[in-house]
Amino acid sequence: MTNKEKNFVSAVIYVHNAERRIEKFLETIIDVMQENFEHSEIICVNDSSDDGSLNKIKETIAEKDTTTSVTVINMSYFHGLESAMNAGIDLAIGDFVFEFDKTVLDFHKDEIMKIYRRSLEGYDIVSASANLKEKASSKLFYKVFDRFTELSYKMTTESFRVLSRRVINRISSMNKTVPYRKFVYASCGLKTDVIKYDVVKTEANCVDKKEKSYRVGLAVDSLILFTEIGYKFSIAMTVVMILMSIFMAVYSLMTYLFGHPVEGWTTTILFLSVAFFGLFGVLTVIIKYLQLLVNLVFKRKHYSFEGIEKLTK
Repeated sequence: MTNKEKNFVSAVIYVHNAERRIEKFLETIIDVMQENFEHSEIICVNDSSDDGSLNKIKETIAEKDTTTSVTVINMSYFHGLESAMNAGIDLAIGDFVFEFDKTVLDFHKDEIMKIYRRSLEGYDIVSASANLKEKASSKLFYKVFDRFTELSYKMTTESFRVLSRRVINRISSMNKTVPYRKFVYASCGLKTDVIKYDVVKTEANCVDKKEKSYRVGLAVDSLILFTEIGYKFSIAMTVVMILMSIFMAVYSLMTYLFGHPVEGWTTTILFLSVAFFGLFGVLTVIIKYLQLLVNLVFKRKHYSFEGIEKLTK
C-alpha cells in the first residue's frame, strides 16, 4: 500500500458554465486526492452557472465512490473569479490549498503532485503554467504589469497553484478587498516558484461574454490599482499641460509687447494661462494624494519577510 501524505489538503475549483468539462475534471481531482492524501476536501465554487454544471457535480459525486469530502458553494449571483475563489479559500481548512482557476484539463494529473512536492521543499506558493506561447493580450498585460511594479516576482499565465497555510494566514492580515489574488501572492514576501508543464491535450475553454467582460475589467482595474502606469500617465499629462500654460502666458506677453493684439486678448489669455497653471498644479497634488490612498488601502501591509533563521540556540 502506498504511503499517503499526512497533510490535510483542500482543492478549490472555480466553476462557471463548465457542464461539458466539470465531470472529467472533478473525477481527476478526486482520484489524485484519494490516491495521495489521507485527508482531503474538494470545494467547488459554482459562480452562478446557468447551465447544468451543478447537476453534473452532483451526478459525478453520486456515481463516484470517494472518501474525499466534497462541498459546493453556490454564489448568489455572478461574482467573477477573484471573489468566488476567495469564498472557497475562506472555507478551506487544509494545511495546503490547491487553487484551480479553470476546469480545463490540459495537464497530466501527476503535475498536481509535482507542484505539491515542490512546495514541501520550502516554497509557499508553487504555480503550474502551460508550456505554450502566451496570448498576445496576456503577454501585453503581464509585460506592462511587470514594467510598472517593483515586484521581483514575474507573473505569467497560470493554470493552477498550491498555497501553504502560512500564505493564507499572511494574506488574511492584508487587505481582503484586493481584487487580484495573484498580486497579493506576489507581494506577500514568501518564496514562490513556477513549474512549466507540457500540454497533454488542449481542451476548448469556452468563456462566455459575462466572464470575458469580467476578465477585461479585472485587467484594467489591476493595472490602475497595482501599478504606477495610471499615476505616471496622469503626472506626465499634468506636466505637459502646465508647460503649455506657461508657454501661452509667455506668448501672450510677447504679443502684447511686440505685436498688435486685439483689445482684451492678452488679458484673457494671461488669465486662462494662470488659471490652467493653478488647476493642473492642484490636480498634481490631488493625484499624489490618490496615489497615497491607493497604497494605504489596496497595498496595505506592515512588512513582509521570506523567512526567519535562528543562528544560535
